[in-house]
Amino acid sequence: MKTKKFLILFLMLIVFSASCQKDDNVPLVTDLDQKSQTLVEADNSMGIDLFQRICQEKDENVTISPLSISLALAMTYNGAKEETKLAMQEAMHLSGLTANEINQGYKYLVDALLAADPKVTLDIAQSIWYRDDMNVIPGFIEVNKTYYDAKVSELDFSSPNALDIINGWIEDKTHDKIRDMIDEIESTHVMFLVNAIYFNGTWKTSFDETLTRKQPFTKEDGTTIDVDMMCASDSVNYQVNELFSSVELPYGDGNFNMVILLPVYGKTCNDIITEITPEKWKQWMGNFTMTYLSTLQLPKFKTEFEMKLNDILSAMGMEIAFNPRANFKGITTDTDIWIDYVQHNTFIDVNEKGTEAAAATVVAMEWRSAVNMFVANKPFVYAITEKETGAILFIGKMMEPAY
Repeated sequence: MKTKKFLILFLMLIVFSASCQKDDNVPLVTDLDQKSQTLVEADNSMGIDLFQRICQEKDENVTISPLSISLALAMTYNGAKEETKLAMQEAMHLSGLTANEINQGYKYLVDALLAADPKVTLDIAQSIWYRDDMNVIPGFIEVNKTYYDAKVSELDFSSPNALDIINGWIEDKTHDKIRDMIDEIESTHVMFLVNAIYFNGTWKTSFDETLTRKQPFTKEDGTTIDVDMMCASDSVNYQVNELFSSVELPYGDGNFNMVILLPVYGKTCNDIITEITPEKWKQWMGNFTMTYLSTLQLPKFKTEFEMKLNDILSAMGMEIAFNPRANFKGITTDTDIWIDYVQHNTFIDVNEKGTEAAAATVVAMEWRSAVNMFVANKPFVYAITEKETGAILFIGKMMEPAY
């Protein structure tokens, strides 16, 4: 089952793949200027780093969208200052680029991706939702509207409809594939920065549904399960090396592709994952040769994945952004705010016709509430003392209250 982890890489190919056709008005990925290309390389580096760290933690199906995570964090980055800004640059592998170059680069990249292949549906959308009693710096709103085409809305977070409004936007932009992403809006939440991506591509050469059969699939522990295996014979880009054999399956006009990397005998998915670097990936993508395969088999599958990225992003260098020491004075100067969590959800469906996939990333910002609150909603220590003598009469730890 771990082999399926690599199907995430089709989303990374959005920023790696070479284009086959060119629109006269909109630049394609291959036409990016040097600064934009530098941003793409940084984006890929972050995506690979993030993917490797997640796979070290998760011994299960993993699907992420590096582009979705980067776009949500890039909007947030526009409000970061000083040490927090430098920490986010490090985690996002963006050191050496100015804020203007980052914003211009993402705008250019998204425009190019959206125009890359008319036969593939690709939707990319951003939104920012903030508490109606929060004073947001106009420049922060303007830059995210200009470069990320973000929908910016103030919202009464105490309203019972607020949660449905934000989740409804995510559901709409992901064609109902990512639902109920935000569980609750807490009293300390002041802003949600959201990215949503939807991809729907039909295979350039589809699989014949009548050839799909139940076939054994061998897991890494040696046990087998029966899966729906799609079958075909076709000429495709193919390669084999000491780590894996690989095919590149195109969608639409061929601008977008799914790449499958199948470990060779004696190797595992983790052996491949640990070897991935931006340089090696680029090299591998250049080693394909058109080859006729008499047998091409790929399992149908549909899976969802979700994860809070706080710990991993902290380990990647931006720990300061998740605590009250953070400096997001570029968003508001009224109070200190920081990132409460970064939530990432994905969906993917691979079948005989093609692939449908969606991703959403939410960056939830919180502040130190103006109203002092004490809610003992987790284990606590307690004591009964005498004030004058300081004597402790009772002391205890409450782990699971019951009465």
